[in-house]
Amino acid sequence: MTSVQVDKQHDGNEAADTAAGEGYHRALGARQIQMIAIGGAIGTGLFLGAGKGISIAGPSLILAYAIAGVVIFFIMRALGELLMYRPVSGSFSEYARQFVGPFAGFVTGWTYWLFWVVTGITEVTAAATYMTYWWDIPQWLSALVFTVVLYLANLISVKLFGELEFWFSMVKVTAIVGMILICAGILTLGFSDAGDTASITHLWDLGGFFAGENGIASTLMTLQMVMFAFLAVELVGVTAGESKDPKTVLPKAINTVPWRIAVFYVGALIMILSVVPWTEFKPGVSPFVAAFEKMGLGVGAAIVNFVVLTAALSSCNSGMYSTGRMLRDLALNGQGPKFFTRLTKSGTPLIGTTFSAALMMVGVWINYQWPGDAFNYVVSFATISGMWAWIMILVCHVRYRLKADRGELPESSFKAPGGIWASLFALAFIGMVIVLMGIDEGARVSLYCAPLWGLLLGVAYLVLKARNPESAAFTKQSAER
Repeated sequence: MTSVQVDKQHDGNEAADTAAGEGYHRALGARQIQMIAIGGAIGTGLFLGAGKGISIAGPSLILAYAIAGVVIFFIMRALGELLMYRPVSGSFSEYARQFVGPFAGFVTGWTYWLFWVVTGITEVTAAATYMTYWWDIPQWLSALVFTVVLYLANLISVKLFGELEFWFSMVKVTAIVGMILICAGILTLGFSDAGDTASITHLWDLGGFFAGENGIASTLMTLQMVMFAFLAVELVGVTAGESKDPKTVLPKAINTVPWRIAVFYVGALIMILSVVPWTEFKPGVSPFVAAFEKMGLGVGAAIVNFVVLTAALSSCNSGMYSTGRMLRDLALNGQGPKFFTRLTKSGTPLIGTTFSAALMMVGVWINYQWPGDAFNYVVSFATISGMWAWIMILVCHVRYRLKADRGELPESSFKAPGGIWASLFALAFIGMVIVLMGIDEGARVSLYCAPLWGLLLGVAYLVLKARNPESAAFTKQSAER
C-alpha cells in the first residue's frame, strides 16, 4: 500500500468517524477527562471488594494490585495508541470491527454494554449497602432511588455527566489522600486508638507477607477481585467522541495510570494494613471504614462511608453514560435497533440510556431477594464481561501495530511502550486470570454464563445477517478496504 493510499484511507476513516459521531456534543474538557480517568480506577472494587481480598490473601494483596496494575498500564497504552490513530466514540467495538471483523465488533459492543449494565447493578448494590451504615432502610429502596436519580441526571447533558464525575472523583481522591496522610501521622506520631500498635511490621509479622491460608496460591485467587477493581479504567476511550481535544487530553489522562495505581491502591493498602492488622478486616466490610473505626475515629468512619458511597454512585453514573453510547454505536453500524441512534437536543442517547437503566432495575430485585449476597452474585460476571473489552483492545492493538509497521496504516502519535510484546504479555495474564476463575468455585458461575451469552449473540448475529445480507454491518470492514 502506498503512502498516498494510506493517507486517503485515513481521511476516509476520519470522515466516517465524523459521520458516526454526528450529534454528540464535544463538551468534555481536560479537567473532566482527567478526573474520569482517575475515578475510573477508584471504585467499589477497592473500597468494598478489598475487604474480601485482604481476608483471603493478607498483605500480599498489595503485590496482586501492583502486578495487575502493570498489566492495566499496558492495556491503557495499547488503547491510547489506537485512540490517537482513530479517536472515536464506541472505540472498542469500532476497533474490533475494523481489525478483527464485523462479528467481533458486534460481540464487543453488546458485551461491553452488558458489562456496564451488570456493573451498574453491582455499584448500586454497594451503594445501598453503604446506606445501611446510617439508617436501617431496605437495600432495594436505596437501590431504586439511586438508579432513578442517576438516570435522570444522564438525560440532561454530557456536560452534567462530566461535572458529576469530576466531583465524584474529587471526593474519592481527596479521601484516599487524606486517609494516607492520617495513617502516616499515626505511624509517626502515634495518635488515635491504633497509635500504640500501628507498625509497618504488620505487613509480614502476622503469618508472613503471604499470610493467606494457601500462601501464594491464595494471592493468585484474589486476582479476579483485583482485576474487577480496575474495570472501568478503559472508560476514557468511550469519551473520545465527546472530548473537546482528544489528541491532547487523552494521552495525558492515560499516562496518569501508573501513579494512580501506585498511590490509590498500593500506597493506600500499605498504610491501612500497617495501622490496622490485616486479621481485623472481614469480607463485605469496607477496609477504609473498618480502619477508621479501629482507630477510634468514628466521625472519620462516617466520612469514609460517604466517600465509598460516592465511589459506587460514580461508577453507576459511568455505566449510565457508556451503555447509551455503546448501543448508539451498534445502531449506527447496523448491528442494533435503529431507534437507539436517536439523540436529545442536548446530545444524549435517550432511548439507549433508558433501555439500559430499565435493565439496571434488575439490581433492585436482586437487592430485594438476596440483600446479603447481592454484591458477590454479580461481581464475577461483571469481571469476565469487562475483561472481554480488554482482550479486544489488546488484539486490535497487535493487529494495528503489525499493519502500521508494514506501512499499511498511518502510525499513531502515541506509541505504546513494549509494543506488541507488552500486549501479548497482558493477554497471557488475562488468560491466567480466567483459568483461576475456573478453579474458584465462587467465580466459576461467570464462566458458565459467558458461553450462553456468546451463543445468544451468535444466534442474534446470524438472524440479523440473514435479514440484511448486503448490509455493510455484516461484511468485512477492515483497514484494507
